[in-house]
Amino acid sequence: MRVIVITPPAPIVTWEEADQHLRLDGDDEQREMIERLVKAATQHIDGPDGWLGRALGLQTLEARMRGFCDLIRLPYQPIVDIVSVHYLDGTGQPVLVDPDTYELFGRDLGCAWGKSWPTPGAYRGHAETVRIRYRAGYAVDPSADPVEPNVPEPVKQAILLMVGDMYRFTETASDMNIAPTSIPMSTTVENLLSPYRVYA
Repeated sequence: MRVIVITPPAPIVTWEEADQHLRLDGDDEQREMIERLVKAATQHIDGPDGWLGRALGLQTLEARMRGFCDLIRLPYQPIVDIVSVHYLDGTGQPVLVDPDTYELFGRDLGCAWGKSWPTPGAYRGHAETVRIRYRAGYAVDPSADPVEPNVPEPVKQAILLMVGDMYRFTETASDMNIAPTSIPMSTTVENLLSPYRVYA
């Protein structure tokens, strides 16, 4: 299974929270830099490429796989809802699966009672015939049913600590082109994040 990001997550740490943490007293001249540091720290731990192995900010993901199975475990919890399920027919055209066919059980997607998955066509040369698009993440969305919880406070504090480290050691962040693999993570940050880490 391969998972791609369709809609990137919204920020989970605001400029105001970072400003207060760094004691910048609302210095708007530094706002752009701080927002980039927040984005870099968040990308380091969030979503399909993140260290945590889970979704933080509300985002739309798409799981792609060879075919259907009885129960499909979706990665990068918490799972909010299913946007759509479709597959490629024998000519490579997408076919939408009727939402009445499936149900979401926590992070597992399975057939509804009395239903069965369709059989995708043998579209030659394509290993990802099934596409499951879903929303995942902690950020509050009033339209969700039920409304998902806020991002855990230890996760937000870990991001703020990473931002603080990058801000104080500007020689590693001065070009504003921070690669997610180079984000410093102190022992405190790892201790805050470890309870939320999902291992493959």
